[in-house]
Amino acid sequence: MAMASHQLTIPRTAPTLATERLTLRPILLDDFGDYAKLMASARATYMGGPFDLSVAWGLFCHEVALWHLAGHGGLAIALRSTGKCIGQVGINHGPLFPERELGWQLYEDYEGHGYITEAARALLAWAFDELKLATLVSYVDPGNVRSAAVAKRLGGVLDHVAPRQDESDLVFRYVGRV
Repeated sequence: MAMASHQLTIPRTAPTLATERLTLRPILLDDFGDYAKLMASARATYMGGPFDLSVAWGLFCHEVALWHLAGHGGLAIALRSTGKCIGQVGINHGPLFPERELGWQLYEDYEGHGYITEAARALLAWAFDELKLATLVSYVDPGNVRSAAVAKRLGGVLDHVAPRQDESDLVFRYVGRV
């Protein structure tokens, strides 16, 4: 599958971003254990899972490799107060994604505190300000009410004609600052 070439004029390394309560930092090998547990759980159903260890490893590595390949990728979400990694947020791209996608995963014990909205808002602003992207999308399983609510809080608007990974996905579109 041929992909359009879009050369970004940024370094091919993951940034560190800070919010009021969070640090979004490059993903470390030590982050894989909790990530693999999430991806093996029933909570991964909305992402096409659950996944075995080898598939989870491939997905994890995809988040890291995208920084070198595309100039964006995944970041670990860590609590500023403790440094504890509580999930990931990232911009996905490649042959499996029709458009650049803002995606997120949060570990179960940390839901309900607004962490994903805070992390995704910071990465979305970075993508528009630093990468100068005109648009991003989030692909959301229609049953994933919580992720749909996050997308709406971020200003995402349903795009009924956008290409999809999965025909049943809801596609929320974010438009950059012009």
